[in-house]
Amino acid sequence: MHLNNVTLEMSLKPFRQMDDAFVRSVCREVFTQWHALLRHSEVVSVMLWTADGSEILDYQGDLSEPLEWARYIGHANPMANLPNDPEGRALHSHGYLYLDESPVITYADLKRIVATLKEVGAEVAGKPVRVGATFDPGPEFARSPFKYERHPESCLGNSMGPTHRGFVTCYATLNADDRQYAGFPAGIPDQTPVGTFLGRQCRHFLTDLDFDYVWFSNGFGFGMETWRTVGALFDGERFLAERANELGDKILDFWRLFREECPDHRIETRGTNLIVGVDLATDATPYQRIYGGGFNMAPPPNSPWAALNGDFGLELVGYMSRLAELPDASAGFPFRFYTHDPWWLNSPWLDRYGREPHDIYLPLSVGRIGADGNVQNPNAIEFLTIDDSYGQMPVRVPNEVIPFLLEAKDHAPDAPGPVVWIYPWDEYHDLTFGDAPRLDEVFFGDWFMRGAVNQGLPLNTVVSSRNFLGTVRNPTDQTDPTERLCSLYRDSVLVSRVPDAGSALAEQLTAWVRSGGKLLLYGPTRHADARMLQLLNLAHAAPLDGELEVALAACPDALADSEYPSRLVHRANVCAGGCEETLADATDPHTEVLATVRRDGQERQAAIVRRQPDWNGGAVAWVRGTNAMSCHAQSHLPTPDDAATLFGAPMLMRFALAELGCTLAADMHTPDQRPPLVTVARRDNGFFFSGYTPNTTVGLRLRFPQGAPLLVGYETRLEAGHATYHLPRAWHRECRVFVDGQTDGEISCVEQHSGEIGIRRRLCLTGLQNATVRFYPEPGAEDNVKFLRAALPVYVQENWIPTKLRDHAFGRYVRAIGVTGSVLISW
Repeated sequence: MHLNNVTLEMSLKPFRQMDDAFVRSVCREVFTQWHALLRHSEVVSVMLWTADGSEILDYQGDLSEPLEWARYIGHANPMANLPNDPEGRALHSHGYLYLDESPVITYADLKRIVATLKEVGAEVAGKPVRVGATFDPGPEFARSPFKYERHPESCLGNSMGPTHRGFVTCYATLNADDRQYAGFPAGIPDQTPVGTFLGRQCRHFLTDLDFDYVWFSNGFGFGMETWRTVGALFDGERFLAERANELGDKILDFWRLFREECPDHRIETRGTNLIVGVDLATDATPYQRIYGGGFNMAPPPNSPWAALNGDFGLELVGYMSRLAELPDASAGFPFRFYTHDPWWLNSPWLDRYGREPHDIYLPLSVGRIGADGNVQNPNAIEFLTIDDSYGQMPVRVPNEVIPFLLEAKDHAPDAPGPVVWIYPWDEYHDLTFGDAPRLDEVFFGDWFMRGAVNQGLPLNTVVSSRNFLGTVRNPTDQTDPTERLCSLYRDSVLVSRVPDAGSALAEQLTAWVRSGGKLLLYGPTRHADARMLQLLNLAHAAPLDGELEVALAACPDALADSEYPSRLVHRANVCAGGCEETLADATDPHTEVLATVRRDGQERQAAIVRRQPDWNGGAVAWVRGTNAMSCHAQSHLPTPDDAATLFGAPMLMRFALAELGCTLAADMHTPDQRPPLVTVARRDNGFFFSGYTPNTTVGLRLRFPQGAPLLVGYETRLEAGHATYHLPRAWHRECRVFVDGQTDGEISCVEQHSGEIGIRRRLCLTGLQNATVRFYPEPGAEDNVKFLRAALPVYVQENWIPTKLRDHAFGRYVRAIGVTGSVLISW
């Protein structure tokens, strides 16, 4: 993982005094604190949260004018006290000054801060320094007469709910205003588009104050309701597909109009809190045209909201969906981490995360596969923010965070993970803006994958369907079946929505399975072609929805005190219709039913797996999918079903994956306990497991096609060939050894010192019983690998264990068979 840029975001609160010496001392401290990370980057950026963007909107071109800045803790533009806060003391009801006497800051002072950051940053970090300005559409950070007194008509969005003021919408228009502005000295003409006004103001403000770029915050530029599940196309019940093209054009017009007025400064973006498919289906966000518009913009990073709500599935799925395609693949994409909050009196690293690094390791395990077949990692790290709500910059935070970041950087994937998501980027845009829209499918698919990841599906590699088709090699009958699969995806299970009839993806995935590949499909099959339905052995009957009975024929999880509920609620509007799949041939011996739903004697398939002898070891699983949630007009996120009484159907993806050889099973007491969220990154031929354990009483059982994974530094008890672990809240472990053929017993895998010239690393395994051991060395180290019976000194040569280098469907590894006792693996 190469770092092109590190962005240190900060408010002006640390600048308690405006004299040159104090400003310079603050700037020096900023770069000194983070130097251990900055030395790894080519460029350093500082992004200033000066206000909420109103300093841009109000700018008149006079640098001597004071500006309204974000000197508050809590809500700077409260509309009314919250219902449960009649005295108005809560931060959402009242904004408190962070200092009793905060300094007056002029535009000239801000320009001086920008210049000092660049000068001191170059001195301390020895790198070029960029400084960015911010525009936030909402009411949170600074008082804004422009948004809420002079131009409330710009605030069409209501992302914070009915008790808060609205968000500026990028495609709104402004009423006439005779006030002088830098870009409009005679005032704003009536019906001026926000894109035109903001663009021209940005051009003057950014140029005059020597800013290098602008950041669009909180989803600005990507729709109207950028925090909420509902939007201009979806009211919580019904999709308004007929408005999609109109709204998509309006959003794109904003980008065009902004760029006409502000053509030179780069745009960096925060994006929405959601997922590409959800943004398309609810707000008609035309990502395809925004990314392809030549707007000199950076794609959004991962959303910081998982720190607030623990929805890491939403963060990861949203992140991958936005990275499946990029505006400019050569420019890369960013990762963002929530260290402090300068407004809302919390410092996520210290409190919300509890100083645990799961939100570092999980998103930094994500890799996207580009058109060239290479796995691409984030090349920029952004910190929201380096100062807290009182303007303090506690040095313990960079001291604690940087080592985790550097380790995650070193372990970033260079190959596809065990599970690869083929993201339907082009298909979802066609299903939103095309002649036959199916917004319910677009909405359903991404929410369902979010639920699957939250339920433990180990997903951290994404490839767009376009890039997949360009990087998978067509199988040919002339080659050996084990060589037919594209080497890039050979070791992975492919995950895809059911492709539409006649598509190139449908043809390729069918060939993939028949040539020995593993495939996990999800979603309705009503638009699949006959060949795909034949592959799955599925037919259709009248759809069932509402409350249904669910029966599981395969469940890898173990619940000590109860069972999973036998009911689920399938809401057709958020699940792309009803359950209508049945078996075409109920007597087919190659079809295994994993789960069914039924009502009043009518049964439908919920999950199946198929294997045929002539598929060369290939297999396909399919999960219909039910989003275990309901949508409400005023909520940010859907309301989850009660897991104690209703079955969480997204977990069927993890159950189906077990049938394809990758088992991640949870050992719980009750069904409302959440399983660990796991990612597996491939780096230097190793497996780097990262996880978040929301309930540390829940155990995890692991088995992959090559055996039970042994995490370095841990002991495990094998149960029926599965490695069992009880893991902490956040964890990250290397794995290079898998054990097969041994069903039980305690095994450990620990690092040992080298102690010998020519040996770089050693791992010691204990507790083996007639086991097959598969070891995955770094590329180039294969010829130096030796297995030694560890009970005797390393110089007793006759104690070497015979090994063989293998390279096939399990990857490239060194194998030893029939191993008992302790083994020292050296290389």
